[in-house]
Amino acid sequence: MEERGHIIEVLREVQSALKSDDYLKIKNLSNEVVHSSSIDQDADVISVAVIIYALSKIIEREKYKEYRNWPKFYRNYLNGIEGLVKSLKRNDINRFRKEIEFIRNTIQGLSGNLKNYINEVFRKAQINKASRIYEHGISMEKTAKILGISVWELAEYAGGTGIGDVDLSVTMPIKQRIKIIEGVFK
Repeated sequence: MEERGHIIEVLREVQSALKSDDYLKIKNLSNEVVHSSSIDQDADVISVAVIIYALSKIIEREKYKEYRNWPKFYRNYLNGIEGLVKSLKRNDINRFRKEIEFIRNTIQGLSGNLKNYINEVFRKAQINKASRIYEHGISMEKTAKILGISVWELAEYAGGTGIGDVDLSVTMPIKQRIKIIEGVFK
């Protein structure tokens, strides 16, 4: 994991944004991680992006805080993020992966509707981040494999976003290009 310092910085910013319930900042930080991770296609870093994005969606919905299991879940989630930071600082990738699993497993300790809601948030977060990675030019198949979703799910979501509708062959009209070139040689 080459971008360790950057991920530590992002996780610290996430912790800071959590104190003010700034879910938009957290969501943007997730997109920042996806942008940098699409270069290396590092599954661990992509998992962090999913965790951050899911967290932004979870704190965005105030109703979750009314559930009985919420305080324990939230505390464990925060502890998991702190664990990610500590393991990265020590360059302990195995511990880092265990912290990712710990965060994901905190959902299993929930019960009833809260568990179902948060599982659904994580699933949608995986699909959303997959579409962002695909947007950066990584193949649909590879992206789906990295995030553990089906190509079908990714294709369905990406099709709805218009990511694949970008016409890369549209260029500037020839007359406008000639004017620019003439301006260069004046």
